[in-house]
Amino acid sequence: MLMRTSYPSASILVQYALPHRLLSRIVYWATRWTWRPWKNFLIRRVVKSYSVDMTQAAQPDAFAYPSFNAFFTRALREGARVPPADALAIACPADGRISQLGTIASDGRIFQAKGQHFSVAELLADNTEAARYANGQFITVYLSPRDYHRVHAPLTGTLRETLHIPGRLFSVAPKPVAQVPNLFARNERLVCHFDGTHGPFAVILVGAMLVSGVETVWSGVEIPPYVSAIQRKDWRGKNVRLERFTELGRFNMGSTVIVLLPASVAVLDVQLKPEDFVQMGQKIGQFLA
Repeated sequence: MLMRTSYPSASILVQYALPHRLLSRIVYWATRWTWRPWKNFLIRRVVKSYSVDMTQAAQPDAFAYPSFNAFFTRALREGARVPPADALAIACPADGRISQLGTIASDGRIFQAKGQHFSVAELLADNTEAARYANGQFITVYLSPRDYHRVHAPLTGTLRETLHIPGRLFSVAPKPVAQVPNLFARNERLVCHFDGTHGPFAVILVGAMLVSGVETVWSGVEIPPYVSAIQRKDWRGKNVRLERFTELGRFNMGSTVIVLLPASVAVLDVQLKPEDFVQMGQKIGQFLA
C-alpha cells in the first residue's frame, strides 16, 4: 500500500522565497509611524478583523495610542489578570492559544505538529543546556493579533544567560507550524535561561513573519538588529530577578513563546490541550513539591 506524501501548500512555499528580514524591517517602520490617519487605519483594521477586546486595556480607547505598535503592545488594566493563588503553581506566560504541550521525548525532541518535531538542542542552540530538559515538560503558546502581547514570567527566577539566535522569520500561525519542519528552531529567537527554586527553566521568544521586534524588561530592544551569528549575554551576578507573573518582555507584532521545564519537578495541567485558549497568569501546571 502506497503512503500519501504531504507537500507544503503554495502559500507556505511562497514563504520560503520571501525576504523575511526586509519585510520585517518595513513593518518595523510602518507600525511606528505616528501619522494619525495611517496608524488609526491599521488599528481599526486589527480591532475589527480580530475582535480585539479593548475593555481589558489600561487605555481602552484604541485610537489614543500614538502608533500602531504602541496599541499592539498595550498594557492591561489593573486586575485584568491575576496570578495563581497556589505558590507552587506555574503561570501561563502569555495570552494566546496552546500550540502544543507535554513531555519532551527521551531523545530530546519536542512535538510541533502532526509529523513535525524539533529538538531542544536545536531550539536552544546548546547541547549542554538541552540536556537539562531531557524528559522534561514544555508548553508552546501562540499569540495572535488579537492578544495581549506582553510576556510574563511563568515562575520566579534569576536570569542567567540570554542567546539571540539568528534564523528565518516564517509565520508561526497554525498552518505554517503544521507544514514547515523545525519551524521554531529555524526562526530568529531570544532564549532566556533562568535559575529558579526548583531548578532551571527557559523562556524562548520566537520571532515570526512581519514580527519586527522583541524587547525585554532588563535590556530593552533585543531584536532587531537581526544577527548572523549567535549573540550570548551573561547575566550572572547582575541580579536580574523576576517574580512569577511580572512582565518579562514583549513582542512587537504576534508570535510564539515556549517554556521548558526539567524532568521530575512539575506536571502540566492534564485538562489543557492543543488549541485551548489561555490567559497570562492562568495556572498551567504545578510543582511536585
